[in-house]
Amino acid sequence: MLVQRTHVAKWLSSSAIFCTFLVSSSPAQKLEWIKPSLNGLPAARCCAAGAYDSELHATVLFGGGTYTTVYDDTWVFSKASGWKQLKPPVSPPPGLGPFMAYDPTTKTVVLFGLLLSNPNVSETWTFDGVTWTQQFPVFSPPARGGNVNGMVFDPAISKVVLFGGVDLGGGIGFNDTWEWNGVTKTWDEKFPAHSPSPRSAAIAYDQTSKQIVLFGGEAGYSFYGDTWTYDGVDWTQQQPTTIPPARCDNALVFNPDLGKVVMFGGLAGPCEDCGEARLNDTWLWDGSSWTQEQIPLNPSARSGTAFDYDQTVNGMLLFGGWVTDADFTSTNWFLGVTKN
Repeated sequence: MLVQRTHVAKWLSSSAIFCTFLVSSSPAQKLEWIKPSLNGLPAARCCAAGAYDSELHATVLFGGGTYTTVYDDTWVFSKASGWKQLKPPVSPPPGLGPFMAYDPTTKTVVLFGLLLSNPNVSETWTFDGVTWTQQFPVFSPPARGGNVNGMVFDPAISKVVLFGGVDLGGGIGFNDTWEWNGVTKTWDEKFPAHSPSPRSAAIAYDQTSKQIVLFGGEAGYSFYGDTWTYDGVDWTQQQPTTIPPARCDNALVFNPDLGKVVMFGGLAGPCEDCGEARLNDTWLWDGSSWTQEQIPLNPSARSGTAFDYDQTVNGMLLFGGWVTDADFTSTNWFLGVTKN
């Protein structure tokens, strides 16, 4: 028997288990990381795909894995009830580092990337809150994956935008730009005059500047510390005065309460299991410059985390990640604006 979206939404609206961040117009505001006490967490992993579904009023999480296990599970999170594993009648195969974005034009979560059913083909799936449906567009981006999310919805063009990634074999990077039209269920490659170099990199849509933002990334054991923006036509390399340390597999999401893009952590080198240092710093991008936030309490250093803005907590939701060369975590943290 199918679980209807309304039933899932009803479950999500049950009693609250922790506090929402306060949002104030007062200048006496500060960013604060909070580690909540939650039960029934997804298993420890890195490189899971996550996106906030505004129709479901919950963050949707899929896949990810460790050295020994790659997952094909679907979870939802809300402030009211914490984490809940769903049992959709149809699901994508296990996936490590797939891309994910919520498409409000079709009210579906879009998943794209290398899944274990066929390592030579990247599949496109959509989730409507009840079940996953594989899509079969005539043209698709070449097979790829990544340890961070390189896909985001652009409301200016009402399409999901994908940039870059790496192939599963030799780590060869891509620097192509694609758009997913959820209405016609088609991929369309764009050909901007300029692009970042080939890489797997995190991107976020900056609602203030109405541009997609990219920072850093890696491909073929090269990694980067540059900042790029995309206006729907062309990529432009920015030249901020202050530049965060170069990194890959970092978290990058827009926070509407701040009106800025938030970046957290990542790997200070191109190799996840070669003793490279991991980071736990927090940075804000205001459309022209980066500012590091000095926060007393921070999550432990990690890379390959799932990170999004969850409206149910009025803040950022951080899940999991790679914390050492051999260890993965299932911890959750919230980052939000609090009164000083």
